[in-house]
Amino acid sequence: MTNLLAHLAHLEIASPDVEASAAFFEAGFGLRVVDRDEDGSVYLRCWGDHYPYSLVISPGEQPALLTMAWRTTSAQALEDAAARVEAKGVSGTWHDKRQGHGRSYRFTGPYGHTTELYWDVPRHTAPAELASVFPDRPEKRSSHAAAPRFLDHVTIAAADVKGFAAWYSEVLGFRTMAFTELDHADVTVFSVLTTNEKSHDLGVVLDSSSLGGRVNHIAFWTDSHQELLVAADVLMENGVDIEYGPSIHGIGEQTFLYFREPGGMRVELNTGGYRNYVPDWKPNTWKPSLGSNSIYRNGAMPMSMTECFPPDAGRPSATEEGVLPGTEDALVNPYARQGQG
Repeated sequence: MTNLLAHLAHLEIASPDVEASAAFFEAGFGLRVVDRDEDGSVYLRCWGDHYPYSLVISPGEQPALLTMAWRTTSAQALEDAAARVEAKGVSGTWHDKRQGHGRSYRFTGPYGHTTELYWDVPRHTAPAELASVFPDRPEKRSSHAAAPRFLDHVTIAAADVKGFAAWYSEVLGFRTMAFTELDHADVTVFSVLTTNEKSHDLGVVLDSSSLGGRVNHIAFWTDSHQELLVAADVLMENGVDIEYGPSIHGIGEQTFLYFREPGGMRVELNTGGYRNYVPDWKPNTWKPSLGSNSIYRNGAMPMSMTECFPPDAGRPSATEEGVLPGTEDALVNPYARQGQG
């Protein structure tokens, strides 16, 4: 299949307090507000984003992922991708123009996640006071010590990890890069997919919620391990609790840091990792005991990390499908045991 999608272009999330969330992302995390609309949405960008914005925060009763938007590799790829979605029995909607980009195709996938695809989008032009001396930078590096360079990935939640990976691979051409399966049961609890050479720009965790369309976290990129540690320091000095990390994932080998923004959404800052250029790559299957989540295998992941959004009380991120006696706790948090998370 010809590559249809180039990369993750922007995310739209819901917040019960848009102004508090926007203020945090701007003052606390170093993004920049670039626009607002009459519906109350706020548009923000990282200093290294090549398009006008990468994060939209819109009003909502609970934190949630409203849209994940991907740029296609060409105008024809947009038409082809939409046709492939429709051929699978999923009906989408064409929009002639959206805020910050041109014609797009929106659909809700079989696991409840709304996806937007587009090709036509302007390159960001920095105002004179933010213009970089380096031609390839969309604007000058942020002077905020925690500021990420650009949007990196999103990790959603779905009731069938392998089913989700298969659908998005078959229909939209995602490469499935890895799976995590329980040590003591044939149950897949995690997978990563990519549209390019990154280890992933889309992750999926196992979910038991009946809500559908849930998200585990959104993620941004910083240039180095040291910058990530400085960001952790800055966040903590300003009253932000670190939920998990810093550490290094086994799958992908990124250094990671997780925290929550005021609206409740989990945010990851990451760096490092590898590039994979193998065109016929076959995904390996990891186990928690092999360090799929933490390469050092010297800790445990906090139970709070299983919470997905919007919340569904009592059903965090494990499925009833395939549950065997004695596996229930491992499904809820397969990384809870010391040495696996």
